[in-house]
Amino acid sequence: MIEVSNLYSYYGKSPVLQDVSFTLNRGELLSVLGRNGVGKTTLMRSFMGLTDRLDGRLVVDGQDITRLRTDDRARLGIGYIPQGRDIIPRFTVRENIVMGTYARRDGRREMPELVFELFPILRDFLDRRGGDLSGGQQQQLAIARALAMDPKLLILDEPTEGIQPNIVKQIHEVIVRLNREFGLTVILVEQNVPFARRVSDSFLVMDKGRIVISGAGADLTDAVADKHLTF
Repeated sequence: MIEVSNLYSYYGKSPVLQDVSFTLNRGELLSVLGRNGVGKTTLMRSFMGLTDRLDGRLVVDGQDITRLRTDDRARLGIGYIPQGRDIIPRFTVRENIVMGTYARRDGRREMPELVFELFPILRDFLDRRGGDLSGGQQQQLAIARALAMDPKLLILDEPTEGIQPNIVKQIHEVIVRLNREFGLTVILVEQNVPFARRVSDSFLVMDKGRIVISGAGADLTDAVADKHLTF
């Protein structure tokens, strides 16, 4: 269970998130939508303690993580794939994936076979530098790195932005499989409304740092999208 209560998140003295509250049950998928610059990425970064300050409460599986350090949050099983991927370009694919294992609670350092089942091409590129991969391959690597930590909660910030269509389809399929087959709780920043409607247990739409509408995935209608997401 994830409980976000009256959350304010700051850069400097300015609150980017304002009074954000929602809950998410274990094993569910939440889609976060909104126009550019409304606070979606700040919400994702807040889960990892990557803003300057948090007020309110952020609880994951009964533990209040609002004041925890980023590395302690990762060790609790929160996997984060940021917008822009943030792989280490000079590290090999192997080294990038192994980095994820350092947040594992059991101390294991082996690359999980699951990442190669989901993204077979990464096995062929293990000794290639991450910076030499295409954008879509780097996104696959970023997801693989997060999975290597054996997460309970997976947070993905626009994972298909700027990626070629064939890999977009593959990444969407992987997200659905991780949620439905492996039971991972997923928070997904997504601009593809039909995809979000189809796969989400719930959704929320943000504007100016606040939640303006939320509901079950099936309630993400075209009328809602037209009102809150069109420019």
